[in-house]
Amino acid sequence: MENVTTLGEFIIERQQDHPGSSGEFSRLLSAIRLASKIVSQQVNKAGLLSNIVGAVGSENIQGEEQQKLDVYANDQFIKALTKRKVVCGIASEENDDFIPINSEGTYIIAMDPLDGSSNIDVNVSIGTIFSIYRRVSPVGSSVTEADFLQKGTEQLAAGYVIYGSSTMLVYTTGNGVNGFTYDPGIGVFILSHPNMTTPKAGKIYSINEGNFCKSSKGIQNYIKYAQSVDPDTNRPYSGRYIGSLVADFHRNLIKGGVYLYPSTSSAPNGKLRLLYECNPMAFIVEQAGGTATTGRKRIMEIDPAELHQRVPLVIGSAEMVDKVVEFIKEEDLEVTEG
Repeated sequence: MENVTTLGEFIIERQQDHPGSSGEFSRLLSAIRLASKIVSQQVNKAGLLSNIVGAVGSENIQGEEQQKLDVYANDQFIKALTKRKVVCGIASEENDDFIPINSEGTYIIAMDPLDGSSNIDVNVSIGTIFSIYRRVSPVGSSVTEADFLQKGTEQLAAGYVIYGSSTMLVYTTGNGVNGFTYDPGIGVFILSHPNMTTPKAGKIYSINEGNFCKSSKGIQNYIKYAQSVDPDTNRPYSGRYIGSLVADFHRNLIKGGVYLYPSTSSAPNGKLRLLYECNPMAFIVEQAGGTATTGRKRIMEIDPAELHQRVPLVIGSAEMVDKVVEFIKEEDLEVTEG
C-alpha cells in the first residue's frame, strides 16, 4: 500500500501534540489499539460463537444486565492498559469502583468498554469510548477518587472505537480530530479521516422517541419542530436512532446532526454517564467544531460529583444544538413566569 499513514506513524509524527513524554502516550494508545483489535475480532465472530453472546446473568453498577462481550471487552482493555505501566487507575462502566493499577503511573483512564452492548446479538454497530486525564494526586501515592472527578476540560485525550462495517478509531488530544480505519489484512489502523470536522447543521435528529411523553415540554416542542415542514430550513429532519451512542454520534459527526438523551420523568438526571460517555464525546465534538451541553450547561464544565454520575446530553452540529437549547430556555422562561 502506498502513501498511507498508520496510527503508530501518526503518533510519532505528531508527538508534540500528544500529552506525556518518553513515549508514554504512544504506549497508552498502543494498549487501546491492541485491545480494540481483540474486541473487534470477537465482535465479528459474535454470530458464530455462543460463548460470547447473550447475558452473563448479572448486572453492573448501573443496574444494567451485563452481556458476555461487555465483560470480555472490559477484561481486555484493563489487561492491555495495566501492562503499559503508565496508568495509575481505571474507571469503567462495568466496575462498581475505580481500579488502582500502578502507583507510579501518570494517567487516569475512564472508559465504557462496550457501548451499545444490547445490540450485540442483533449485529448492530457498537463501540468503545475512552477518556484520558493526568492524575492530580502525587505520583507514587495511591490513586484516589479525586483523580477521576475532574472536569472534562482537564482531559488530555479522548476517543472512541466503532465496530461496524469496518472498525474505526477516532481520537483527539485537543489538536483536531483524526480517524483511523482498521485493515485486518495487515493488522494496522490507517489514517482514513484526517482533520475531521462536523457540519454546522445537518438533517438528522437522533432521540429515543419512545420517551416522548416522559420528556420535558421543551424537548417535545423541539421534536415537533424537527418533524414540521419548512423548506427554508430543510425540514422535516430525518429521525435516525440506533440506540448505540458511538454509532449515532459517529454518523452525525460525519453527516451533521444532533443527538439527544435528555432528562425524562423516569430518568431525571438523564441516562448517559458523564465521565466515560459524555465528557469524551464532548471533547471530540468540540474539537470537530460542534457543541455538547446538558441543555443548560456546557458538558465539559460540569464538576463531577461521583464516578457513575449521569447527565442529560445534547450533542452534535452547533446550530442544531443551539436550536434545542432555545426550546429548553423557552420552557424555563415559561416555568419562571408561571
